[in-house]
Amino acid sequence: MLRSLGQRPVTGRGEDPRVAELRTAVSRLRRELAALPADFPDRAIAEDQLAALAAMAAGGMPEIPRLRGSLLLIAGAIGSVSALGRGLGEVRAAVDLFGEPPRN
Repeated sequence: MLRSLGQRPVTGRGEDPRVAELRTAVSRLRRELAALPADFPDRAIAEDQLAALAAMAAGGMPEIPRLRGSLLLIAGAIGSVSALGRGLGEVRAAVDLFGEPPRN
């Protein structure tokens, strides 16, 4: 019923489940990136943007355009690192839960 009204159920902690999913996916990808021994040119960009996503998720309801912008920067920074592909896909899926940004 809530979904038909355009609303989302909240978790037991009073949190939007999309935010919880985003926080989980970002945390997992941050751990995978930290464990990756290889260094690559855009690693700092990926780390900074993952930190930004984590901060947005910790702050409650993130802004969709900022989510998508961070996701694009992360994908560009680590897109060629196959070991992080699954984690990146999970972050993308979590961002997609928020839908499209409103068009002006």
